[in-house]
Amino acid sequence: MIEEIQRMMDGYLDWLKERTGLKEMGEWVEITAPLLDRHNDYLQIYVRKENGHYVLTDDGHTLNDLDLSGCSLDSPKRQDLLNLTLRGFGVEKTGSALSVRATQETFALKKHSLLQAMLGVNDLFYVASPHVASLFYEDVLNWLNASEIRYVSRVKFTGKTGYDHLFDFVIPRSKAKPERILKPISNPDRASAMDMVFAWLDTKEARPPQSVAYAILNDSSKTVREDVMEAFRNYQVVPILWSKRDSVSSELAS
Repeated sequence: MIEEIQRMMDGYLDWLKERTGLKEMGEWVEITAPLLDRHNDYLQIYVRKENGHYVLTDDGHTLNDLDLSGCSLDSPKRQDLLNLTLRGFGVEKTGSALSVRATQETFALKKHSLLQAMLGVNDLFYVASPHVASLFYEDVLNWLNASEIRYVSRVKFTGKTGYDHLFDFVIPRSKAKPERILKPISNPDRASAMDMVFAWLDTKEARPPQSVAYAILNDSSKTVREDVMEAFRNYQVVPILWSKRDSVSSELAS
């Protein structure tokens, strides 16, 4: 089983490397990663050398795009969620830009952290319509509280590759059930599925043997495709449609 998981992880890392593009832009280098945002565009970050270190930034794209889409982050609660997410990846916010500093030794890890933070912020604040006031993360949080499901929020695990992965909720082991790890996904698609799958495969060996991962999928505004559901199942992540969340309430509360 370990060999099978290792092959899948190696294949995913090879896929990332083969499909990552570089473009020189003056003193900056643009890196295009094969990870998709909510518009199905590839994520892009920019790197330059500064005083013996490397500065990596999204040039403000993530937060500016949300603002232009009608998702304001000016409330204290949303600012707290944003800052909590960024701290989990060691990413700073300067104005509207998300950025990290790296050395040659930490470059790969810092690049991964910045990309994961961009995906995390994008998904955390994803709204189907500018008129939707609530966040999916808040909806899941309220459901857990109402269902009396105990949890620890915003937990970061370090995976086998050395990369950090942030999971939104962890339900501790009980006498009846093993540890359960939950990640709400506001805009479930193939890219977000594979992102979580990699995070889970990378951290699975470091967790207790019976731990189970759940993806809570927002199907409030659109149907989740079956190939997305199947991608989770194939890699030992349990997909839970938001519309059917009550079917697992007792299981998670146990």
